[in-house]
Amino acid sequence: MRMRWVLAGAMLAMSMTIADYGYASSTHHHGKNTHHHGKKHPARARYDGTGPLKVSSAAALVFDEQDAKLLYAKNSTVTSPIASITKLMTAMVVLDAQLPMDENIAVEDADVDTLRNSSSRLAVGTVLSRGELLRLALMSSENRAAAALARTYPGSTPAFVAAMNAKAAALEMKQSHFVDSTGLHSENVSTAEDLVKMVKAGAGYDAIREFTTTASHDVEVAGHRRSVEFRNTNVLVRNKQWDIGLSKTGFINEAGRCLVMQVKIASRSVIIVLLDSFGKYARIGDATRIKKWVENNRGLRLARVAAVSPQRPAGFSRGTNTAS
Repeated sequence: MRMRWVLAGAMLAMSMTIADYGYASSTHHHGKNTHHHGKKHPARARYDGTGPLKVSSAAALVFDEQDAKLLYAKNSTVTSPIASITKLMTAMVVLDAQLPMDENIAVEDADVDTLRNSSSRLAVGTVLSRGELLRLALMSSENRAAAALARTYPGSTPAFVAAMNAKAAALEMKQSHFVDSTGLHSENVSTAEDLVKMVKAGAGYDAIREFTTTASHDVEVAGHRRSVEFRNTNVLVRNKQWDIGLSKTGFINEAGRCLVMQVKIASRSVIIVLLDSFGKYARIGDATRIKKWVENNRGLRLARVAAVSPQRPAGFSRGTNTAS
């Protein structure tokens, strides 16, 4: 256990070191870290928040809740897949139904991902309370947990998905649509502007705030003699420099790496939406630069970035599809 924490700490330190620079990853978009003649790029200066804000995510939005003011927008109305950001809507539908959180639910074969064959540490046969499944779906982005929550909803999964879309309509998320509870389907789509509405709504639920910011949690899993530790997919929740009220990550190939957060920056409540980041640490780097930018630019004016299309190597695969 100690070794896992040491390794996790090292990974967090490395991600934050990378995030201090102008872009989060030397492989962003073009997948190259050298010039054509094989020379390495010179190291970029650390971003201190005083210069223009640049983010590498294809779409981004920064919203000041205190003043209801848009601070930064990039491709914020472009519809795109949102992967496991979906699970925030899943959680709201579960909680709105006021189903018993202490009711035990068994993970079944029907909850196994056959679309992308993503891995899961929740073995079939594992029995957990609805509350525990909700925690794992939000904290660790467990797809089987999210699938089981939908399956055990009154009317089963079809009724659950209908409730997700009804909730989106009620929140006036006009460019959003859901087809499953996990986010594994690329047809689960939204915009950065719509996701601000979803984050604001999600922050109104105590359980969502708690579960999305829990650093780790141990549960008893079928087939394991000892409890299994599940960790938050957002490394920033373990960083004391961040005051995070709500967090959710997402990833499938079609969506890229996504991150939404409600955070306190310079004593102000700010919502950050980052979609389609390219590279393992890109979303963390973007979030870190946004934090420094807000801290160093009081009385911010709207900074709207012209729509751009991300340039990626043809045929490049972003990695394993996990909807994390």
